[in-house]
Order: sequence, then C-alpha cells, then structure tokens
Amino acid sequence: MPTAAWISAGGQARLVTVSKGPLTRIQGQPVSLRCDVSDYEGPLEQDFEWKLVQGDVTHDLVSSMDSQYTGAVFADRVSSGDLSLERLSDSSAELRIRALRPTDGGTYRCSTPSTDMSVSGNYDADVELRVIADSLQVAPVIPPAVVPEGGQLELRCNATRNITENTYLSVTWSVRRGTSPLEDILTVGPDGEVGVGAGYAQRYDAAGLVLRPWGGGAFGLLLTEALPGDRGGYFCTAREWVPKENGVWQSILEKKVELGQVEVTPTARTLGVSVDDNVTLGVGDTLRLSCSVASDDQVALGLEVTWFVSPTPSQNGSGSGSSRVLGRLNRDGVAANGSGQVELSRASGGVFRLAVRHVDQSDSGFYSCGVRAWVRQSGGRWYQAAEKESDPVQVQVTVTEANFTVTLRYLVTPQFSGDPLELACQVTGDPRLDDGRLGVTWLRADSSDPNAHPVASLDKQGELVVRDAYHPRVEEGLITVSRVKPLTFRLRFLRMQESDRGRFQCAVSAWTRLRDGGWVRRQEVPSNNVTVHWEYKKPKLGVVARRAREATVAGDTFEMTCQVKVENLEDPGYSVLVQMEASLRGDTRKVMSLSRDLVLQVEDSFDQERRDRVVLEKTGPEEFRFRLYGTQASDRGFYFCGITAWMRNASKAWTEAVSARSNKVQIAFDHTGPTFNTSIHADMTSVYPGETTKMDCILAVSGSPSSAGDILYEVQWYQNHLREDGGAALLASVDRWGVVRKSQRNSSSDCSLERVGPHVFRLSVHNTQDSDAGQYYCRATPWTRSSAGTWTRGHDLSSPTVFLTVHFAMWDSLKMPLLYGAAAALVMGLFSLLVGFVFAHCWCRKATRTPKRSNNHLMVQDTE
Repeated sequence: MPTAAWISAGGQARLVTVSKGPLTRIQGQPVSLRCDVSDYEGPLEQDFEWKLVQGDVTHDLVSSMDSQYTGAVFADRVSSGDLSLERLSDSSAELRIRALRPTDGGTYRCSTPSTDMSVSGNYDADVELRVIADSLQVAPVIPPAVVPEGGQLELRCNATRNITENTYLSVTWSVRRGTSPLEDILTVGPDGEVGVGAGYAQRYDAAGLVLRPWGGGAFGLLLTEALPGDRGGYFCTAREWVPKENGVWQSILEKKVELGQVEVTPTARTLGVSVDDNVTLGVGDTLRLSCSVASDDQVALGLEVTWFVSPTPSQNGSGSGSSRVLGRLNRDGVAANGSGQVELSRASGGVFRLAVRHVDQSDSGFYSCGVRAWVRQSGGRWYQAAEKESDPVQVQVTVTEANFTVTLRYLVTPQFSGDPLELACQVTGDPRLDDGRLGVTWLRADSSDPNAHPVASLDKQGELVVRDAYHPRVEEGLITVSRVKPLTFRLRFLRMQESDRGRFQCAVSAWTRLRDGGWVRRQEVPSNNVTVHWEYKKPKLGVVARRAREATVAGDTFEMTCQVKVENLEDPGYSVLVQMEASLRGDTRKVMSLSRDLVLQVEDSFDQERRDRVVLEKTGPEEFRFRLYGTQASDRGFYFCGITAWMRNASKAWTEAVSARSNKVQIAFDHTGPTFNTSIHADMTSVYPGETTKMDCILAVSGSPSSAGDILYEVQWYQNHLREDGGAALLASVDRWGVVRKSQRNSSSDCSLERVGPHVFRLSVHNTQDSDAGQYYCRATPWTRSSAGTWTRGHDLSSPTVFLTVHFAMWDSLKMPLLYGAAAALVMGLFSLLVGFVFAHCWCRKATRTPKRSNNHLMVQDTE
C-alpha cells in the first residue's frame, strides 16, 4: 500500500501517497518514485517537491513550481537530465533517476504545498530507497552446434550474484527460430516455481524437458529428445527480483546472453545402410551376412530391419516383384516372418546379422536389408523418422574346398621348472568356413615315446576335450586351451613340470555342418613341431636355528631365531611351523605357525590358556623369531622350525616349492619345584545296580612349597568301556579354580566330583547301572606358584586304573515278570469260570420251559 499522511481541513483531508518502502534497486539501473495527492481544495493542478534525507542532511532535489529549487549537490544531475520530475497528471508526479548511484540511497520525501482555503502549510510522505551493487553475472555454456534427431540437448548457463540483499533470482531459457520473435521455453524462480512456455507444456509433462540445477549458480535445461523443430538460436535470461506486497514480485535487473545456434540433423539425412561384399560359399555351408546401420545418434533410435532376396539385381529389393522377405527383426530385437533355416540377430551397435544354414544353389541371389528408424518420444510414443534400404550384394553357392596351413610358435618360453608356457597355433590361408567351424588338437611327444599323444582339444563347437593324464591340471586351471582369434588357438601351461618337456604340435581340422544338423570333417592340417626344453635346477632350502635368549629357570623368556637360505627360487614366500620334542626322537608337538600371508596361529596341541605367551614374527626378509614367555617345566625339550618355500605361478597363485627343517634348540633347566605322584582308591569295586560307589584320586607331593595355596590341580576322571570302541570317555573335570564340569550321559546313573582333601578328589557314581562297569582312572595336572607370584604348569599325571564290576541281580530282574504272569493267569482263570457259569445257567432255564406234547398221533398203526 502507498505511504500516506492526512491533514484535516474543513471536513476534508489532503492525502499524499508514495510507494511503500523500503525499495531496493541496483546501481546503474533507472528508478521512478511516484507521488499522488487527493482530497484537496483549490486548483486541479497541484505542485510537487522532492527532497532526499540522508541522516541529518537534507538535499533539495526538484520542484514543479520553482526551477531554482535544486540544491548545489544535485544541480549537475538535474541539468543533465539524470534526475528529473515528470508530471503524470494534475494530481500525480514522478521522480525519475536515469542511473542510480551508490550515494543515492536514503529517504525520499514528496511535498505538496497546500492550496486549501482553511489550511496553510505543506504536507509530505516518505519512502526509503536502498541502492545495492550490480553483482549479477550471466555466463553461457555453449551447446553443441549440431545435435542428431532423437539425441539429448542440454542448455546450460551460469547465473550468480552476491547474496547480500533481499533479492531473488530467476532463469529463463528462450529460443528464436529464424526471424520469429523470441519464445520462452521454461522459467525457474524467483520463488522456485517452474513456468513452462505454451508450446512446451505437453513436452514438459511427458518429461521431455528436465530442469537440472547443477549448484553453484549453474542451471541446465535438458531436452531429452531433440526434434527437427528444435533448431534455432537459444538464449538465457537472468533476472533479479524483490518482493512486493500481496505476493507480487518486481524485477529490478535483467541480463540476457546468447547460448548459441543449434542445428538438429534429421535422421533421414545421416542414416546409412550397407551389406557385406559379395559372398561365395559351398553347398551345405552357412550364409552369413551383416547389415551395418550408421547414424549420428544410433542409441536414441529404434531400428527395424528386414532382409530381402531377389534373383535379379534390382536396385530396391522391396520394390521388385520377384523379391521375397527372408525375415524381419523389429525394434525390440524380436525376429518375425523367419523360418528355422534363417536366423536373425543383432550383434552390437548397428550391426544386424543374417544366417541361412545349409545353403544350396537355390539360395544364390541378390540380398539386401531395409531399415526403418524410429524415434521414441518422452511420452513413450514412437514415430518413424527415416526409412532406407541397402544396395544388394550377390551370393553364389558353389562347391569349395578348404585350403590353409598351420604354424606353431612360442608366445612365452619357460626357462625353469615352474615357469609358464604359451604356444600359438596360427591358421593362414583360406579355410572357407562360413557356417563351418575349426577345431584344434594339441599333441606332445618326448624322448621316451616318439609317438605324439593328445593333451587336449577344442572340437568344432568349442567344447574342451581333455585327456586323462592332464585332466586334474585342467580342472585346477593350470592348463588352458582357448581360441583367442578366429584363426588363432592358444595352449597355456601356468606352471611347467619336468615331465612336460618334449615336442609339441597342433592339428587344425575344418568342419562343415550338414543339412540334418550333423557335422563332417573336411580336412585336418598338422603344424610344425616345437621343442620345449630347459635345464632343471632343483630348488634348495636351508634353515638354521639359533638361540637368541636362553631360559635358565622356570619363568624365563626363551627366544629362538630361524634363518632361511634358498637357491633356485625367485621371490619366494615362506610359511613357518615351530615344533618341539620333549626328548630327542620323541613325539613331535606343534606349537605355533605363521602362514605365507603372515597369518599367526597357535596350534591346538599347545596350551590354549597360554596362547598369549608365545610370539612368532618375521624380523627380516629371510629371518623369523620365536619367543616363549614364562617357560614352565612342561616346556622343556627341543625346539625347531619347519619352513616351506612357496612360489607364485603365472596366475599369481601360490604353489609349494620345497620344505626343510632346522636344527634343534633345547630348553633345559633344572626343575627345583615339588614333585608329584598320583594314586587311586575305591571303597567298592563290586556293586549291584542302584548302589553308589566312591573312588578317590590321591595326589602325593614331595618338596612342596611353603603354603598349600601355592599348589592347584586340574583333575579329570575317565571311564573305559571294555565292551565299546572309542577309548576312554571323560566323565567329569575340575579346573584349578575349582569349577566342576560334567559330560552328558546316556544312562540313568549320575556322577559327581568333589575335593574332599587338599590333595584328594573324589568321584561318586550314583544309582549304578550295568553301563557303569569298566576301568576308571584319573588324570591330574599340578600348577605351582613361585615366590614371584608366577604360576607354572607341571606335567600331566595319570593314575593306575580301577575296575568296577556291576553284578546282575537275578531275583530283582525276575520277580516282577513272575508276579505279572501269576496275576494274569489268575485273572484269566476267574474269567473262564464266570463265562462257564453264565452259559450253564442260560441252558438250564431253556430246558425247563419247553412244554411236553402227546405222541399218540405220531404212532404208526400196523395194518397187517
């Protein structure tokens, strides 16, 4: 709403209004400030005066009734016309500034001298004007000068400004076709809304126009499918806006740049169709022709291809009455109107292939392909953009013979065992394949057997056939046979062995497909021989173990280094296994291993509770260090390293080359701690089922520490079922901290384990059953604590065995079956008596109730 002020006079009020502020305008741009007066008395034509208030300073600008009104500061600008007062009507005038300066900011005051009879003095209205710098920059991104029909066209421009004031930005893309006026395509902003030109609304709704803001002031408009009508000159217009009241926007700056002229090339102008040169092939072969379609933007096109054949060389196969359609491939790649003998396919890009199998002389003629190019619009609708047909090519079917030679040569030559070998079998000449195929067989012969034997072969269909001797290596990928080019085959050994040396040869065979689908070999041509030989140098590996730190008493740290020396191996990898023997040539126990990939593992035979007390690390290219912290009496023995050298084959996989063991380094120190012994005692060794028996595992100690708390035990109880295989079974155990664990049982009996004395551990078998019979023994492991507080594990001790016998209770096992049998017999006897009584009673009652009848009438009279 305009700014207004009232002064009451005689029932009327003079009203002076100016634009509502504050107003924001840009330096260098023109501005107009309007002033209106109403409800006044006196003459119709009113006078106006404008002042500029900047802080405490007021400048006189212009006046409609006094030409000398302008102050000295603005006199030059008023005289030059840069600042002027224009009357719009009797009651309105406009202050116009042609080009704003940064110093023009301030409060502008419009005054109208009073002409009312009863009111004297002046009345005015103020509006604030803010002047900001021109920071809007519009930079075009030149689009491509030529775009194919159906291709994408992106129109980009960069519009930036300094966001210091409350201004907003909009970007408009426009096009001018020839001499036509500029037509807006799409506008975004200033409130973020998108406005689409009338001629582009349907295209925008179908996603044919896509707004792509890139950020940083970069804006892009993408035409997903360029049409011939899109040619023209494109412009980008950036505008800076300020909001007014009631949601109205006012543009305060506009800059337009030309993006460039764009030409859309019609598909009909660039579409090219051609077929291979003339073809001559033999009877029974397969005719293969390729139709190449070229266009500027083939990806955006849908191509429909039709193959024609004609006995005469007409310029247009489809226009000749004697031509016939062999088949059609629609734009989705689906074949139609073909036969089982004709195959249509799309190889890649714009190459379409025709294959006619088992041709004969009736298939001779002139072949051509016709192409229809379709463009898909954003709404999913297709329209035909062009149609074209190739020149015909002549196909002659004759009887031909294969004529080629085969050459075998090295690609990679092995120098040592383990090196790769690659041989190339090259076919030169004219094998005249067409629908035929080539197969290859690789052969090898050596000094022990001069006859060449097959290694592997590729048959006419490319399937691999492997001989038994090489089958495992082919399965592992160590031997590969491949066809790297149409006339080149390759044999590759990833890692040669000594037995692979000898003379190699390849034999290439030419195959032809028959009309019934079978294959016939027309010719087989052998290659020259290639000798594969090298001097064998066996890899050597030596390992030396040295004591780096000696353990003189229990609890010390033991260190051992293993130095490796290898010959005849390049860049080997190593895996290390540290082992120990309690005595020379005794049982070997694995301690720790380090894989070739430096993966550390503590072996299961080592005490898992001390897994953090052993270290194995690689300290040099060919040196490894083993460290054992807190050695115990059970650690005494001979330690050595087993090292395996590995090498990489041609496929970068590791293969084992050679292994070796080091000398043995001993951990030997006197055991000054206590010594232990174990025995077993049972209260009963012969029991009946259901009874409880108790067995004690008694540990004897000599030279024990000063405190009984310095000795702890781990105890396990085992049972050996003499009638069952599988060895002894663990019944129960207690660790050195007193935690008891029992194994799962399949019997109704139960067992318990308890410590009944400082050195006595009792196993109780409750509710003894027949399955509890067998040998029992205990195994104990003592732990002693030194004065330094370190716990040391002692040797495992096993007690003698105790045999437990469970008697068979005859009466207990038979009494219940006897009682059940007697009871059943008694019940059946009583039941029989009852049934007999009931039947007898019923029979007697029936006999009593039968009436007696006279037999006189039944007597026979003797008439003689």
